Amino acid sequence: MKVLLAFLANTATNFIIGLIVAKFLGPEEYGRFALAFSIAVVVQTALYDWLRLSATRFYSQRTRENEPVIRSTLGTSFVVVSVFLALSTLLYSLVGPELDFDSELILLALLTATANGLFDYSTALARARFEDGAYGRLVFVKNILAFILLGGGAFIFHSAGVALAGGVASLLGSVFLTRASLHDPDAHCLGAQPKTAKLLIAYSAPIVAAHLLYTSMPLAARSIVASVYDFAETGQFSLAYDLGMRAITAFGSAFDVLLFQIAVAAHEEHGEDRARVQVAHNMSVVFAFLLPACAGLWLVLPSVEALIVPAQFRGPFGHYLGLLMPGLFAMGIINFGLNPVFQISKRTGPLIAAALAAAVVSLTLLFALPWGKDASNLAVAQAGGYLAALATTIFFALRAQPVWPSFWDLLAAIVATGVMFIALLPLRSMAPGFATLLLQIFSGGAIYGVMVAAFDIAGLRTQAIAWLRPRLQRA
Repeated sequence: MKVLLAFLANTATNFIIGLIVAKFLGPEEYGRFALAFSIAVVVQTALYDWLRLSATRFYSQRTRENEPVIRSTLGTSFVVVSVFLALSTLLYSLVGPELDFDSELILLALLTATANGLFDYSTALARARFEDGAYGRLVFVKNILAFILLGGGAFIFHSAGVALAGGVASLLGSVFLTRASLHDPDAHCLGAQPKTAKLLIAYSAPIVAAHLLYTSMPLAARSIVASVYDFAETGQFSLAYDLGMRAITAFGSAFDVLLFQIAVAAHEEHGEDRARVQVAHNMSVVFAFLLPACAGLWLVLPSVEALIVPAQFRGPFGHYLGLLMPGLFAMGIINFGLNPVFQISKRTGPLIAAALAAAVVSLTLLFALPWGKDASNLAVAQAGGYLAALATTIFFALRAQPVWPSFWDLLAAIVATGVMFIALLPLRSMAPGFATLLLQIFSGGAIYGVMVAAFDIAGLRTQAIAWLRPRLQRA
């Protein structure tokens, strides 16, 4: 539970810092920042994401004690990859052609990729061992440093480069200051084994390839917007995607941060059949939370835009996020509901097929849709690609997962969300503001909560009672 609270605090802080950066950079400079950050995400995914994935799947308290080769191989691999990136960057700077983007921002993007890769790898180690304190300290220190260095850099200098540098410093500083809590006494570079590295890479490679395609889509979209329009429009488009994706990731990851590790533990202790049952239950929980969360986000969007979105971004923010919302929901279901099916079974190849479907559909829509005065066609194309990926992932998951959530749980979640949506739809026409937002949130939460309690959607009522009973007895 402490891990969940730390994760939610981290997500909320990232959301606030993102708004601060956008406000003080402005649309044009934020467009440069967003494009550089997209480069960082693509590089991080390609080079470092397999370390995070391998840590969450293969590292645990048991392997820490009995198989130190796992941690030794992961740590050594991070150093090798970082050295490779540094040498490649140096070589390109000497003999490579000049790129059509600020070279300083590209260098900062590569540093951001390395720093974020190290931070995500470190938090994955803490999660895998259920080290609530270590995870919380990592997140807390990073958030404090990011608020001061990243947000402060944007506030004082109004520079995308300074903001990126502040982000790098906050990530590296958090890992450095909390490194003692993640130390494994039996893990060292001499204990790394190429055979183990090959095993970890073989598991992670299809997932990384899929993620790489997914993360390349926002980068391509932002590059096109910058070329066809300007960096200001790139900033408008990017803020809607960034905050929307962060919100969806918060809704899904808040439960995945615990649920996937529970499924891994079930696999280690009881075998694959028990793990599949847990994954099926996890799917129903993620769906039962993600669907009303996305519907609710669309309903409160006018008030959210009026209250927290910087004035320079209002209007385009709500427009773009509304177009992107179905695709963001699809990505949430894929990442937190369906992908664990393949991760637990270690058969992750279908994820590439889903990502390829997303890329093909997005490109098709991009050529088919007419161009207008803004980048609406790009938002629709991106959302359409993500929906195609969801359909493809479901197709392969149906063949790989013999145990699925109860049809009635899914139907009940859909009906409950529909009732909430219809009840709250008139409130969307009210004057945007804090009072309207509170009324929408509490009304929506109450309506959906009553439906969950009445129909025990995804077993949430049963779990809540089981959690409360011993505490009430002690009280």
